[in-house]
Amino acid sequence: MQKFTKKELKEAMCLYAVTDSTWLKERTLPEVVEEALEGGATFIQIREKHLEYEDFVTLAKGVKAVTDRYHVPYVINDEVGIAKLIDADGVHLGQNDEELTKAREILGPDKIIGVSAHTVEEAVTAEKNGADYLGVGAVFNTSTKTDVTDMSGETLKAICDAVSIPVVAIGGIKADNILELKGSHIDGVAVVSAIFAAEDIKEATKDLLEKVKKIVKQ
Repeated sequence: MQKFTKKELKEAMCLYAVTDSTWLKERTLPEVVEEALEGGATFIQIREKHLEYEDFVTLAKGVKAVTDRYHVPYVINDEVGIAKLIDADGVHLGQNDEELTKAREILGPDKIIGVSAHTVEEAVTAEKNGADYLGVGAVFNTSTKTDVTDMSGETLKAICDAVSIPVVAIGGIKADNILELKGSHIDGVAVVSAIFAAEDIKEATKDLLEKVKKIVKQ
């Protein structure tokens, strides 16, 4: 049985927070995730590239305990096996990660699978293969992803118009540039440092949520 309906998933795209432990400042990741959720984050992805397997599993379980309390979708970046092990709500895959169809076989029909897309062709293919949503970018310059170039507004809008599943924009999105995405037909934005590098995570999240609500398609 699906934990989140299609309508709930679409609404959850609004403010999608991607973790990064770089800015913990003596706090734990579950603690800062909770601050983001208190501020109104609607979706959480754990993305921690430099942890050993056991440490990642332990951390992922700790974050899940928080997201479960808030009934907010929670996915694991790349790691399909860990997503299944801890019963996360799903997984987010890049173009070079575990094949979508294989991930679906492992996780089953009711889990959320998001896919990164950079072209209309990739987006259409991902939807055809059963993706539940798309992460599209980088829409602005970002230090998080050094292997992708900025996406034009025209390409972003073309992707949104080519698929029927939710699209979340990602890449260098901050409070001071988010309104530039108005008119692109996105369902929400995904951010990393705009939330987790903030001095006051809760207030930064509130500010971002207020702004993103002005630009998402209704």
